[in-house]
Amino acid sequence: MDDDLEQMDREALIAEVTKLRTGIRAHRDASGHDLCWHHPDLWDLLPEKMEPAIAVPPWPKFMRGCIRYRQSLDEQAPGAPVHDKEFDG
Repeated sequence: MDDDLEQMDREALIAEVTKLRTGIRAHRDASGHDLCWHHPDLWDLLPEKMEPAIAVPPWPKFMRGCIRYRQSLDEQAPGAPVHDKEFDG
C-alpha cells in the first residue's frame, strides 16, 4: 500500500512528511465545534483516493456518543477553556 514511498527521493520524502505533519496538526488543533466534525481532509492526505464507507449510528446512540465524548474531554482536559458559542456553520 505504501510502495510509493520507496520510489521517493529524500526531498520528496521530506515534503511528504511535512504535508502529513501539517494535516495532523490541523486535526490536533481543532477546537470548539470543529472537534465534532468528520475530517475527510485528513484522509485526503493519503495517496489512495477513495470514498470512505462510513456508517452513522441512529440519532439517540449518536447523541449518547457525543455526550460521552464531551465527558471524556472533561476528564482528559479538565483545564481546557470553554468555547461558549453556538454552531453557526
